[in-house]
Amino acid sequence: MASQFSQQYAYRAQKSLGLVGGTPDYVPADGFLGPDVPARTYHYSTDGRLFAYALPSVVRIYLAEGAQLMQELAIPNIIELKFSPRGTYISTWERPVKLEDGAQHKNLRVFSVSTGEELISFSQKSQEGWDLQYTISESHAIRLVSQEIQVFRPAEWSKGIADKLKVEGASMISLSPGLNPSLAVFVAEKKGAPASVKIYGLLNLNIAPTCQKNFYKADRAQIKWNNLGTQVLVLTQTEVDNSNMSYYGETGMYLLSAAGNFDCRVTLDKEGPIHDVSWSPNSKEFGVVYGYVPAKTMIFDQRVRTLHDFGASPHNFIAFNPQGRLVALAGFGNLAGKIDVFDRRTLQKVSTIDAPNTSFCEWSPCGRFLLTATLSPRLRVDNGIKVWHCTGPLQHVQSVEELYQASWRPTPVDAAPQFAANIPPAPAPSESVRNAALAAKPTPTKPAGAYRPPGARGLATPSIFKREDEGGAARLPTGGAATPPRGYSRSPVPPPGSAPNGYGNGYQNGNGGKRHVPGAPKIPSPAPEAQDKDKKFRKKKEKKKGGDADGRGDEPSSARPSIEIQINGNGAQTPQQQQSSVPPTPGAEILDPIAKKVRNLSKKLKAIDELKEKQKRGERLEATQLKKMEGEAELRKELTGLGISSP
Repeated sequence: MASQFSQQYAYRAQKSLGLVGGTPDYVPADGFLGPDVPARTYHYSTDGRLFAYALPSVVRIYLAEGAQLMQELAIPNIIELKFSPRGTYISTWERPVKLEDGAQHKNLRVFSVSTGEELISFSQKSQEGWDLQYTISESHAIRLVSQEIQVFRPAEWSKGIADKLKVEGASMISLSPGLNPSLAVFVAEKKGAPASVKIYGLLNLNIAPTCQKNFYKADRAQIKWNNLGTQVLVLTQTEVDNSNMSYYGETGMYLLSAAGNFDCRVTLDKEGPIHDVSWSPNSKEFGVVYGYVPAKTMIFDQRVRTLHDFGASPHNFIAFNPQGRLVALAGFGNLAGKIDVFDRRTLQKVSTIDAPNTSFCEWSPCGRFLLTATLSPRLRVDNGIKVWHCTGPLQHVQSVEELYQASWRPTPVDAAPQFAANIPPAPAPSESVRNAALAAKPTPTKPAGAYRPPGARGLATPSIFKREDEGGAARLPTGGAATPPRGYSRSPVPPPGSAPNGYGNGYQNGNGGKRHVPGAPKIPSPAPEAQDKDKKFRKKKEKKKGGDADGRGDEPSSARPSIEIQINGNGAQTPQQQQSSVPPTPGAEILDPIAKKVRNLSKKLKAIDELKEKQKRGERLEATQLKKMEGEAELRKELTGLGISSP
């Protein structure tokens, strides 16, 4: 019964609201009839004993076990409702309205669950943090009103405020769990003054705080107590990141002890925001997911000492199961929805669950199952609930159109079945899993092909653009030992069997040795007389240019390195090449090292000359271009050292 009791879950959608039993059948709860009109919200009591939901004109309270109706409160327009820790009281909130007589609208009301009687009411404008906060024993209740903390005794609501504390600039309060409750008060940064967190003993509000921490870069905060109420994590955030590194502002985290014997900043070794933080149920350690994606996940002890580093992965969510035995790390929102489950004892991965489009994820009270839900309006398609076993298998599927809310029924840890030393195997999945698999439409896989521009789509693909498995021509090997296709040699000498003039069939004759493009018109080869005339003209021009460059007129060419090159066997040869009887190796470099160096230096000097011209014309040069111009003297010096006079 305990196992079945712990596995019930509730859901709320646009057209339905229901309670569903757990393993193994996942059937609707007996005796519960959903309302005829859409519900606005629902809530379980902390111990899981009660269940309530709000309709446009009424609030109904049920016993969760057996779905027996306990109470109907005829109050309209309720937007939020919440039980006290022991289920003695229920609070409701509606939007404030302006009354005709000018009086304040008491839109926050507290009722007795057993009798339905209204006990007290307040004016509460903001929906954020609207409810009172109770101690675990319900001996005290507190609320923040205009920087004043008001304390009530629920057993004596009629007596009004029992105690109060004024804290200048207070914008948020958080009451700790545990038998010795403490109160954390956050004051935001304002006008150059630092933000602060102060911790008071609830029973001694009028004395100095037991712990206080000041810090900057904190416009708002999240306050997370451990289960014992002995330590608190304060997650701070700014509206704007002054370093312009993040759209969501800067984040920071601090650990404070309620007794005041320890406080520090949690220093993280990777830049980026803090995505999530969670206390372990043992109250002695906590996990943090932080940094730019892929984010890093660490577990620290209560003195911020590193216990384990999970490394960098696409995660932004962390949750310990209620027994603290398993840890779920996941990436939701704009991430893929992968959930990695780790055994906290061995720190080994237990399973990986693929749950795309997940909006909500929660451990079951027994610690063996994960409930994931795709909610609206985050996503308006594929809404529904899935239940997974911690070892990975899918246990239950429920598709719900326009699903707004889903959650497990809370159960005290000691009431849930004990977690065995070894992780239990998954039970058989419910019938819904098989039905969902049969109803799922197979996703057609589109054949991968070459990209085609829009103008060419829908037409027959030429065979030259097809792969071999699509009917195209077979590709020849491209290794060094293979013979290249005729007419497409990349060697500076013509391939064997090429045309008599030294050009292969794939080159345009008389076009400087350029490769012929298939389909382009061929340029006719010039007459032999024109070729001889062109050769003489080039030799005469190069000789004249060489004499002018070094200033030595008709000195022998052996006095300086030659920079003439041979293109496909048709250019001039150096004297050393003419004397050698060994033919040039295909693909070998024609220039000797000195000539190659001269050519590179000449290119750099030419580029500098062009930059000078741009500068003279008034064009703006970049820093790299100016730096290049500064190296001109060094280049000319190096060129002179090679025996070439720089112009």
